[in-house]
Amino acid sequence: MTQIPRSALILGLAGLIPFLWGAASVLVPDLAIWGQANLGGRFIGPYVQLFYGAVILSFMSGVLWGFATKATGRMATAGYVLSVIPALWAFFMTGGGPTTAGVNLITGFLGLLLLDWHFWRLGLAPAWWMQLRVLLTAIVLLSLLPLVI
Repeated sequence: MTQIPRSALILGLAGLIPFLWGAASVLVPDLAIWGQANLGGRFIGPYVQLFYGAVILSFMSGVLWGFATKATGRMATAGYVLSVIPALWAFFMTGGGPTTAGVNLITGFLGLLLLDWHFWRLGLAPAWWMQLRVLLTAIVLLSLLPLVI
């Protein structure tokens, strides 16, 4: 296995902060109160997790699009088609209340992991890609669980 580049790992882990903060402010009411008073309601609990989750799924569509550019012909076309799915999923499936949106985000991130694996398997993603994506996805999923349990 190829080691994850340090900068990719650090930035990937830093990208988890809104998910982890959102989970903490769901689980610890005093954090939610502090966050409401100091950051505003949009930056606590399910609100930050759902909004940021949609942003990240859209961002990851762009990453997959970049992988698709390494392919040619029908493989490239299929890659472009597959790459827009996470963004469309986020757009259409993150409404309907925090529980439903949370379940749909969890489903979206699991689907994204399958797409990551597909692009990696085709050799379009870096050799270390799945190590990073499994780690980050596991933490995202755990952080979203308080929304749906």
